[in-house]
Order: sequence, then structure tokens, then C-alpha cells
Amino acid sequence: MLNSCILIGRLVRDPEMNYTAQGTPVTRFTIAVDRGFADTSGKKQTDFVDVVVWRDQAESVAKYLAKGRLVTVQGRLQIRSYDDSQGVRRKAAEIVAQRVVFMPDGKKNDAPGGVEPPPLPEDPWVGGDDEPIPF
Repeated sequence: MLNSCILIGRLVRDPEMNYTAQGTPVTRFTIAVDRGFADTSGKKQTDFVDVVVWRDQAESVAKYLAKGRLVTVQGRLQIRSYDDSQGVRRKAAEIVAQRVVFMPDGKKNDAPGGVEPPPLPEDPWVGGDDEPIPF
């Protein structure tokens, strides 16, 4: 079985970091991803994709990323179920990120508060395992 996603998009709001009861950092954010084609009226279509990232990457994402920042996310699709406030069973789709790349987008200083993220390594994939991408 294969469950792998790679998306490039912009954060629609600042990331939100929390900690589990065991103290593990977890950060959630949403990216806007263009579909690459327009509808019949000529308007571009955009998907808003929820992303969750864990541990050290969660801390880096919360520290260095902000609304409008361009990122590449590589991870797996996860569908989870929950009960809403009225007791209705709902489903939510999200990407559980294994790697997050802070993409340069041509702005001189686009980090929040003027704090620059660490420079991109030669291999720009940040964190996650070191398995090669199979293509």
C-alpha cells in the first residue's frame, strides 16, 4: 500500500502549536493549494488542506512560519472521525507531515518578526526520515 502526498501552498493563517499530555509538541496549520486549472467561468480553484506536524518540526514550523509563507509539505493523508458539539459524527482529512520545506518566495525578509529561518540545506527536505523519494 502507498499513502504519500506532496503539496506546495501558502499558509492561510499562522501555525498553532500545542503539546500533548505527554509533552510532545504538535503544530497545526492550513495551506492553500491551487488546483492548476480554472473552472468554466475562468476562476482558479483552490483547496485548503489541513496539516499536522509533530515533535522538532512542530517547533520549527511554529517558530519560523507565518500566514502567507510558501511551503512544501510531504506526508501521508489521514482521515479521522470525531463527534461535533451536537453529537454528530464527522470526518476530517489532513496531511500528517513527515517533511516540511520552508520555500523562498522572493521576498527579502518574509519571516515573522524579522527572524530568518535556518538556511536550506543542499537537500531542502527538513526533518523526517532520510529515505529517498522513489522518483
